[in-house]
Amino acid sequence: MLNHTLAQLSQELQAKKISSVELTQAYLDRITRLDPTLNCFVTVTAERALAQARQADAQRGAGRGGVLTGIPLAQKDIFCTQGVKTTCGSRMLDNFIAPYNATVVEKLDAAGMVMLGKTNMDEFAMGSSNETSYYGAVKNPWNTAKVPGGSSGGSAAAVAAGLAPAATGTDTGGSIRQPAALCGITGIKPTYGRVSRYGMIAFASSLDQGGPMTRTAADAALMLNAMAGFDERDSTSVNRAVPDYTKTLNDSLKGLRIGLPKEYFSAGLDPKVAKAIHDAIAEYQKLGAEIKEISLPNSQLAVPAYYVIAPAECSSNLARYDGVRYGYRCANPRNLEDLYKRSRGEGFGAEVKRRIMIGTYVLSAGYYDAYYIKAQRVRRLMTQDFVAAFKEVDVIMGPTAPSVAFGIGEKTDDPVTMYLSDIYTIAVNLAGLPGMSLPAGFVDNLPVGLQMIGNYFDEARMLNVAHKFQQATDWHARTPAAFK
Repeated sequence: MLNHTLAQLSQELQAKKISSVELTQAYLDRITRLDPTLNCFVTVTAERALAQARQADAQRGAGRGGVLTGIPLAQKDIFCTQGVKTTCGSRMLDNFIAPYNATVVEKLDAAGMVMLGKTNMDEFAMGSSNETSYYGAVKNPWNTAKVPGGSSGGSAAAVAAGLAPAATGTDTGGSIRQPAALCGITGIKPTYGRVSRYGMIAFASSLDQGGPMTRTAADAALMLNAMAGFDERDSTSVNRAVPDYTKTLNDSLKGLRIGLPKEYFSAGLDPKVAKAIHDAIAEYQKLGAEIKEISLPNSQLAVPAYYVIAPAECSSNLARYDGVRYGYRCANPRNLEDLYKRSRGEGFGAEVKRRIMIGTYVLSAGYYDAYYIKAQRVRRLMTQDFVAAFKEVDVIMGPTAPSVAFGIGEKTDDPVTMYLSDIYTIAVNLAGLPGMSLPAGFVDNLPVGLQMIGNYFDEARMLNVAHKFQQATDWHARTPAAFK
């Protein structure tokens, strides 16, 4: 039962084979038993969850429940949840109780979903391994000596280990897709502006986007139906109708044009991962797709451009944490300057400090034109590469990450090597495109993720393409032996 998909759980609730209260309690019991090993959750909201479950059972009993009513989920601890601690994985917000709900939380509450708790994450979403969290590293359920990926590693590990049937994540440079790949689940980053950012604590405002993390593409479609839509409280939200993403899941793939960027299969990609990806592409050919090699010539500039733009925006967004208004405040400050310095110095971790310093530098007088403006020009060139590519193909495919999950502590002393974990995902955020990762094989008993990139607001096609692959393969159905 606890490894069932959202679609299966919905059917069981509808048929009254189980109540939401029973299902929720079963997940809470599993979290109590297994999460000490994985460290997926910062906060477990048992009382709130059971209250929501009772309400969901009443709704279904009265015939008013929707497809997601009564199904539990986990929220990444970057989404504000009224009356619940919202930490962003940082000491800076360890004592912060959100006074309102993020739009994503509102929408999933309105759909009748039950929040089990808030998941661990890299501090302020800055990281690719979930090792920068103030609450300690999250472990990968396929091998607890390995990282789950980041920054949404708590959400990814929770879904992979069956601690929650679905979770929310956020993706600034690959933070949904990379942990989805490393943990063997499905994760989708929608088009920028498709899911409201209101109440989602900001890292880099022009890059951040929320999305679902689930076992299957069909489940991701159900979640995205509930999460997507215009929000007047978010100035970056796009006022565009949201389709029913489940309606086109079973469309034929005959004639689908898949583009393979030659830059994604060059030096730096583990040959075993490359083979798994090519095997997945061969499966698509059997389903009627056509394969075409394409070029994204500026993709090699994605990492340097991102690590100018994202730190610049983070240095601006994180200036609000000063020890004055809310969040961590140092003890017995001597004066205002001491308050600022010690509150920020003690409240932020090393990776956040590193990015604030880089961002402040590239925005400073004398360096703004040399770094920040140049990075934004490169961003435009990368966007143009994608626009040109989508004139020739329908979707773009390649690896989500250059390797499978690496060891905890393996890259913490080498930030540049860590940053290269996101080499295939970053350009999608810079261009504002939708992207997703789906399970596509195993290397050394660890999951491999296939990345798919779609054209703007073409999430329905991506989900259809992923769903048909999952009907033909069983990679998504496999679960870690220790967490069955």
